[in-house]
Amino acid sequence: MSTDRLSRLRGAMRAENVDLVALAPGAHMAWLLDVRPHADERPCIALISIDKAAFLMPALEADSARQQTDMPFYNWADAEGPDSALGAVLADFGASGFSSLVLDECMRADHAALITDALPRAARQFTVGTIGALRMRKEPGEYRALKTNAKQADTAMKAAWAAIQPGMTELEVAQVARDTFAGMGARPLFSIVGAGRNGAFPHHHTGQSKLKAGDAVVIDIGAGFEGYSSDITRMVVLGDGPEGYAQVHDVVDRAVQAALTAARPGVKAHVVDDAARAVITEAGYGDFFFHRTGHGLGTEVHEPPYITGSSQTVLDEGMVFSIEPGIYLPDRFGLRLEEIVILRADGPEILSDLPRDAARLDA
Repeated sequence: MSTDRLSRLRGAMRAENVDLVALAPGAHMAWLLDVRPHADERPCIALISIDKAAFLMPALEADSARQQTDMPFYNWADAEGPDSALGAVLADFGASGFSSLVLDECMRADHAALITDALPRAARQFTVGTIGALRMRKEPGEYRALKTNAKQADTAMKAAWAAIQPGMTELEVAQVARDTFAGMGARPLFSIVGAGRNGAFPHHHTGQSKLKAGDAVVIDIGAGFEGYSSDITRMVVLGDGPEGYAQVHDVVDRAVQAALTAARPGVKAHVVDDAARAVITEAGYGDFFFHRTGHGLGTEVHEPPYITGSSQTVLDEGMVFSIEPGIYLPDRFGLRLEEIVILRADGPEILSDLPRDAARLDA
C-alpha cells in the first residue's frame, strides 16, 4: 500500500467533503492499496474514511488477501452473509454520522446497495473528484511504465507490419502482434485488425477475412505490462490502397495535429475534441467521425480523462490520454490514427516513436 497515495486520497476527501470511499476489486483498489483480491458475487470492499481503513472480506479470501495487505479485515462467512460484518466496520468507523459517500463505478450494483442501504442519509457520488482525479495525474514512475509499454507497442506494431502479406487473415496478423507482446513479457489485451470494408467498424471483431491487394488495414493493439497498459493504432496499405485513401489519411493526420496543438494544461477536454472534429468536418467527413477523440490510459486501457465533445474536465500536467480521430466510410474503408500523450507544461509529449504515415506494402 502506498501511504502517500492514501494520504493524497484523504486530502481529496477533505477538499470534497467526503466521509467514506468504498472500493471494489479492480483498478482503483489496485492503484491505491496494491491489493488484488479475487472478485466474484461475494462482497469484498475496501472502506476508507478520513482516519480509518479496513476491508469487508469474504472469509474464504482472507488468507490469500492477507499476503497483500496488513489493513484490518472484517471477515464474513457464506453461512452468515456480510450484513453483520459490514455493520461492525461501519460502527467502528462512526459512520452513522456520515453525510457523503463515494462509490467505485465498477462495484457490482448489489454490493453498492449494501453500502447505500446501510448509510441511507449519505449523499452518493462516484470517484471523479477523489481517487479518479488522483489517478488522472500520473506520477513519474507511472510515466516511465507507460513509456516502456509504448515502446513495446511500437515493437509489436512493427512486427505486424513486417509479417503482413496478401492472403493472411486478420486473425493471423493479430496473432503476430500478440505473440510479440508475449515475447516481451506483456499480456495482450486486445488486437483489432480491420481489413478493407471491415475497417469502417471502429471496434471490428478481428476474424477470418483475408487481406488482399488494395486494402487499407486498421491495426489497433495493446497489452498490459507491470500493471500498466499500452494502446496504439496505425494503418497499413497493401499496394496502392483504395480510391481516396491518401486524401482521407491527410485529413485524419491533420485532425491529430490540431488536437495536439489544442491540448494544453488549463484547457477543457472538449476543446481538444472540438479541434480534431473541426478539421474532419471542414473536409466534409464530419458524419463519418462518430466517436470521441480520446480516452485516458494508465492501469486501464480506458480511464479518465475522456476527450469528448461535452467534457468539462480541465486538462492538467501529468495526464495521459489518447488522441485518435478517425473516418469510417461504409463499405469502403476506415482510417484511425492514435497517439498516446502525456501532457507537459508546454503541451503533449507523444509516447510512441512510430510515424503516423501508413505502412505501404507491395501487393
